[in-house]
Amino acid sequence: MVKVDQYEVPEGLYYSKDFEWIKIEGDKVRMGITDYAQKSLREIVYAELPTVGSEVKQGEPYGSLESVKAVSDLVSAISGTIEAVNDEVSSKPETLNEDPYGKGWLVVVKPSNLQADLANLMDFGKAVEWHKAQSK
Repeated sequence: MVKVDQYEVPEGLYYSKDFEWIKIEGDKVRMGITDYAQKSLREIVYAELPTVGSEVKQGEPYGSLESVKAVSDLVSAISGTIEAVNDEVSSKPETLNEDPYGKGWLVVVKPSNLQADLANLMDFGKAVEWHKAQSK
């Protein structure tokens, strides 16, 4: 884990420029929002997540988060089929502010073309540099 300003950037994840992270877990991918995203939104009060079986497409919205500050689209970091949805985030959206990389995960996806999708994401080193550029 590295801190860039006040933002945490964990190792072992891939990152999108839409402030999402993914963690590869065997043939599935766990997806969530970054620390930067949750701190930018501030107090998250509502999460609209897709249903199991829904299709997501890299770079396209699949849900939304509402905070006291704004409503923001969740933009998928990869393409595939939703296999699990974190119901705790729907019932307790503040979980995203408390633990965005742990209990605050959003969905588990069965990727349709993971290798091609990874080419459009940032690894840890690139993500650290990108976060430094965001905080200037």
